[in-house]
Amino acid sequence: MKARLIINPISGTASKAGLDRYVTDALSSCGWEIEVTYTQCHGDATRLAAEAVEMGYDAVFAAGGDGTINETADALCGSETSLGIIPCGSGNGLARHLGIPIDIREGVKVIHDEMPRSIDYATVNGRKFFCTFGVGFDAAVSAAFAEKKRRGKLTYIQSTFETYAHYEPELYTITANGRRITEKAFLVAVCNASQYGNNAYIAPNATIDDGLLDVTIIHAGNTLSTALVGFDMLIGNIEKNVLIHTFRTPAITIERTHDGAAHLDGEPLVLDSHLEISCHHRKLKVFAPESQQAFRPIITPASAMLADFKLAVNKLFQKG
Repeated sequence: MKARLIINPISGTASKAGLDRYVTDALSSCGWEIEVTYTQCHGDATRLAAEAVEMGYDAVFAAGGDGTINETADALCGSETSLGIIPCGSGNGLARHLGIPIDIREGVKVIHDEMPRSIDYATVNGRKFFCTFGVGFDAAVSAAFAEKKRRGKLTYIQSTFETYAHYEPELYTITANGRRITEKAFLVAVCNASQYGNNAYIAPNATIDDGLLDVTIIHAGNTLSTALVGFDMLIGNIEKNVLIHTFRTPAITIERTHDGAAHLDGEPLVLDSHLEISCHHRKLKVFAPESQQAFRPIITPASAMLADFKLAVNKLFQKG
């Protein structure tokens, strides 16, 4: 079996030194012949993955964050080439949803042990996303985070508070499932997976292979009530918040008053005022556990936070 390993050397906060050798050594024992490549700029991962598809590679392994995973998966949709995710980013939302451990060694073990499974992807005005798409506050935070020189969870939290201090809700017209509503909202998130990353559950009950997108609308509230939404997101209880409206749909149209900020899998960009979003059912093959535990509010987030803490402690001891 032949695979191309794509490493984003600047993703996340950890060094990628030795990662190429570790992955090739760990996977050669089960028959993988691996070619190592590195990204140097935006779009490289898509180009490298597309080349692998053209050359008939069995898989492409992407080592990076959700942006790198998005670029890589973009070229694999609808092909017979499978995606392997080696989480090395700041949020790792897609990996977390799929049950792929954030510890690199355990993440590589998933590729070693598991068979590829088919999952959905989505498009907005023809652009693919695999985890979440959003307009409103989350898009503004993504844009602010992208401007920071430092990465990581603390920087993202800083960007969130700075953006929240001056953010104003916008007017949206949303059409889905034969219904049309117009209202002012804090944000509109369209989710293929359950979380943004870093265990922030914007659609905790989302399923990634059901042919449906989970839509979360956060209505405009006062300063305190809107802030409490963030707390409910972290404990996985957002769907019970009074400011939240959720539903599932295979396709949705969002119209806003002007072109503006949006994000695809956490990567900021500017999109048109008219947004057409669709789910594409089981068109991407990815190495991931076939079965996952059911999401449980408080318990699932607490378990994920504990796992992150243990990983951080282990890394500290390794450095020492």
